Amino acid sequence: MEQDGLFGPAAAPVTSGGSLAGADESYSGQPLAVRMRPRALEEIVGQEHLLGPGTPLRRLVEDDQPMALVLWGPPGTGKTTLAYVVSRATQRRFVELSAVTAGVKDVRSVMENARRELVRSGIGTVLFVDEVHRFSKTQQDALLPGVENRWVSLVAATTENPFFALISPLLSRSLLLTLEPLEEDSIEAVLDRALTDQRGLAGSVTIDGDAREHLVRLSGGDARRALTYLEAAAGAASDTDDKTVTLEIAERAVDRAAVRYDRDGDQHYDVASALIKSIRGSDVDAGLHYLARMAEAGEDPRFLARRLVILASEDIGMADPTALQTAVAAAQAVQLIGWPEAQITLAHAVIALALAPKSNSVVKAIGAAVGDVRAGLAGAVPPHLRDSHYSGSKKLGHGTSYAYAHDDPRGVVEQQYAPDSVVAKQYYYPGTRGAERDYADRYARLRKIIRGE
Repeated sequence: MEQDGLFGPAAAPVTSGGSLAGADESYSGQPLAVRMRPRALEEIVGQEHLLGPGTPLRRLVEDDQPMALVLWGPPGTGKTTLAYVVSRATQRRFVELSAVTAGVKDVRSVMENARRELVRSGIGTVLFVDEVHRFSKTQQDALLPGVENRWVSLVAATTENPFFALISPLLSRSLLLTLEPLEEDSIEAVLDRALTDQRGLAGSVTIDGDAREHLVRLSGGDARRALTYLEAAAGAASDTDDKTVTLEIAERAVDRAAVRYDRDGDQHYDVASALIKSIRGSDVDAGLHYLARMAEAGEDPRFLARRLVILASEDIGMADPTALQTAVAAAQAVQLIGWPEAQITLAHAVIALALAPKSNSVVKAIGAAVGDVRAGLAGAVPPHLRDSHYSGSKKLGHGTSYAYAHDDPRGVVEQQYAPDSVVAKQYYYPGTRGAERDYADRYARLRKIIRGE
């Protein structure tokens, strides 16, 4: 079963009575991530958009209002933790099912018991289903009566897109809440609390700034991963004289070298510049190196995707018009899937763009056109090209002599399109690489017909 939660693994399979199994106050032998699991909403770090006053989760915890919630987000963002907080705060019975081990019979049993308890004592049931996307359609169907009749308040957690993973009737009866990867300051707060809290390391070790930053970057917005790394590093530091987690200790403990990279400083711009120039220079391997370097340093994948989209038009352009399509598709994929899978998509784009023939003719063309406009060469639109769809336009001579290109068997006619001030100008000079060789011939033929040369 995939373990999930803000600070620790998912709880035991099925339990009731307002608390998750094994969640007592004895922490002996438990991982740091489990020990540091928040016990109340006030202890939860991040996800402020879900925890403010009047939000559904607040109402569920504070007012015991029956509802059905689907928590969607990557591992380590707090889905199981939120269920754990609900289990401690609610006055309802709390039951947990794992979609990995529970079958239809188990689901129906929980629903029947919830219905009987509600009729007998008036006490409702909160049902937490971990990894609900693993439920089959039949298993999800078995949840519907309890959700529809409010026998249970459903809290379902999933790392998969619920619009694909859940059946429509269940999704339409539930409120979808999206959890985001934690920001760096939230991960820092998690680590700082674990260092000093009695449930955590209780001040037994300290941590250097570089080591702390390294662990934050490696966490990738996953608080559980950050705490797991901190626990490993703290164990190594406890054997030293000064009990300090240094960068060297942190690197050794998690077997990952720190990437010297300042996302807000010179290194950010230097490495980004090197990435673009390597692709422009068609060096695939150097491009992949700089991509990996930025990815490992925790660079925002959306920034990388935007740079590749710009490069596709700026440095490849008409030499391979499909390059822009590849870059845009990569940017869209990054938005859909996130890390770590997005690095494969970005690598795909880097390789394709580096191998593509290069041309900057598009940049030169638009630059020259903009230069003329800024120099005041923006003459009047020729009368035959002006809008002729309003009353009186014909009297002004608008559109009266316009030649419709589709009426010519060639699909192009001799006609002035540019203003008089730039009628003789040529902005686009096709390159000689890739697909642009063919465009050069076509451009010359069209220009000759249009200008009657």
